Amino acid sequence: MTNPLNDLKNNVSNLTNAQRSIADYILKNSSEAAFLTVNQLAKRVNTSTTTIMRLTSTLGYSGYSEFQKGLQQLLRDRTAPPNRLEDNLKNVGSDDLWGKTIDHHLDHIHQVRSQLSKSQLDEVVNQILSSNQIYCTSVRSGLPVGQYLTHGLNRTMGNCKLVLADTVDWVDEVISMQPGDLIIATSFPRYARRIIDFIKAAKLREVKVVAITDSYSAPIVEYADIVLPCDSESLAFHNSPIAAMVVVDYLINATAMSQSAKTKQRLDEVNNVLTSMNYHYKEADEE
Repeated sequence: MTNPLNDLKNNVSNLTNAQRSIADYILKNSSEAAFLTVNQLAKRVNTSTTTIMRLTSTLGYSGYSEFQKGLQQLLRDRTAPPNRLEDNLKNVGSDDLWGKTIDHHLDHIHQVRSQLSKSQLDEVVNQILSSNQIYCTSVRSGLPVGQYLTHGLNRTMGNCKLVLADTVDWVDEVISMQPGDLIIATSFPRYARRIIDFIKAAKLREVKVVAITDSYSAPIVEYADIVLPCDSESLAFHNSPIAAMVVVDYLINATAMSQSAKTKQRLDEVNNVLTSMNYHYKEADEE
């Protein structure tokens, strides 16, 4: 398999100054460049699409599309769980794995705090409060985020549903969607195609989309009205939902507190039903 990044590095001496600027941008921003159209890349580098096409031709590609597909495949291979585990084993020992795990997640939480402003999060809260129906969706490692958010919002709002994007059952849901509905989708590498299919179908029905994902270069960003970036990197092989969990916990808190009277009334009604069922465990009453 060809390696577009190696092709750029190995052919730098054969490139024009303009082409070297493009190569430099791609090498420094490969994750982003992998999902940019040729027009978007041209604007980022302040060059022409013709110059980009000539660059890919010089490297031996039939065009920008073939070069980009090779770059996307390279990134998919990098994010494959076995490869991530192998890379991380080189940098993390077992002696202090517990401490490094805590520090790792604290760093990500501080990072998400600096990346997301309260106004961005409050915009999502306003969307939640004004939506007729809310759908949370994800697959695999992002699923705990969708499950937690669905449970929290449904306790206070009563209009939130979890839809599993890795089955075709979402088709039955999407045909009922209307303008005024909201999807909150979590998408982590290696970016499941089923989520994008679901979102694209929902957008045709003018549904608003909030994307929780690891970067602004993720494929779902193209279809999102609001993007909440949350780093999902772990110390091993998997995507970690920890930073995203903190974000959705805020959304649950802010939604409940912004309509506290309505929230209390609904929670009281839920509690009455649970009490009538003797749902919760209780110690035997003392005689």
